[in-house]
Amino acid sequence: MRLAFLLLALAAGVAPAQPAPKATPKDIVVTPEALAVHRDALLVDGHNDLPWELRQKDGPAFRSINIGVPQPRFHTDIERLKKGNVGVQFWSAYVPTDTVKKGVAVRTTLEQIDIVHQLCARHPEAFEMAYGTADIARIRKAGKIASLIGVEGGHSIDNSLGVLRDYYRLGVRYMTLTHSESLDWADSCSDAPKANGLSPFGEEVVREMNRLGMLVDLSHVSPETMKAALKVTRAPVIFSHSSARGVADHPRNVPDDVLPLVKQNGGVVMINFYSGFLVPEGARATRRMFEVAREFRKKFPDEDAFQEAMKAWSKENDYPAGTVGTIVDHIDHVVKHAGIDHVGLGSDFDGVPRLPHQMHDVSCYPFITQEMLTRGYSREAIHKVLGGNAMRAFSAAERAAAAKP
Repeated sequence: MRLAFLLLALAAGVAPAQPAPKATPKDIVVTPEALAVHRDALLVDGHNDLPWELRQKDGPAFRSINIGVPQPRFHTDIERLKKGNVGVQFWSAYVPTDTVKKGVAVRTTLEQIDIVHQLCARHPEAFEMAYGTADIARIRKAGKIASLIGVEGGHSIDNSLGVLRDYYRLGVRYMTLTHSESLDWADSCSDAPKANGLSPFGEEVVREMNRLGMLVDLSHVSPETMKAALKVTRAPVIFSHSSARGVADHPRNVPDDVLPLVKQNGGVVMINFYSGFLVPEGARATRRMFEVAREFRKKFPDEDAFQEAMKAWSKENDYPAGTVGTIVDHIDHVVKHAGIDHVGLGSDFDGVPRLPHQMHDVSCYPFITQEMLTRGYSREAIHKVLGGNAMRAFSAAERAAAAKP
């Protein structure tokens, strides 16, 4: 496992799939009741990094990889998506921030968007592109997985609202305002601020996303940018793959003082499954992850030396993986501070190096349903978390776009 590069890339793909763990006496067992609740739900996952994994393993054309057959090196393939009852998948069109310096951010993002379209074209029996909530309902009725695109990082628009509009025409239905580095117009949670929230252009980006009906995604951004975007937006926001900072104190998670603002906005926090964000010990260990990787990149220009340095750092900062219960602890926390209508799931599958026990791939969602049922959540509440809340926010964004400002 190239753990050093995985740590640098964080929620960006490049993570090999974990093997299914051996059962232990404390493992969750999915009951027929929980399975029935799960099968009746519309499950929406806010973030899957398979497109970048396909590029890394096989180039932007990914000619030799067929996810219609089992792909144990990934967290994702069609068989396991169906087993997990995934109904709506937001595929991440992620590109590294260094593509900006190389002048290829837009081109590379377009190639990643194309990968999602190619997935649907090559597997029409399983996937279909969705451009709105009406499409999602139709596609699910046909028994297929509705596929949508999220651009992970505002660096991908190269400071152009025209590019943003082009992405929307190609099926992008959310954009994360930043990734791991701050922009001139929006601040990342893992970098020094430049905009102190949102610059005037950043506010214009949010308003244009509202006008288009593109969801504003606040994963990866600083608390100041979260609050600034929540003041500007006239549509619900999402956190496509973030957890609760009150449970695990990591900058990638949503602070408690922001959660009530998400409730007022009608938004949704979609819980990330990465152990480094979920487990308190993991949050402590990975808090400096981006910073350390940047420092080591400068200190060790040789790739092998960089990998060795990161490997040593990772060994010194090891942490437990957590359990399905850890994921539900974050759900509980968001429910406590924002309400049952404002939490969902944003797995980050194929984008992270470590996942909780029993959550090793996309087939494992029923374990979450079982744990929520065990904790006393009603069928209606579980259905909201699995996908109903995300659909409500998306519908509200569509209505806001249709209404005059």
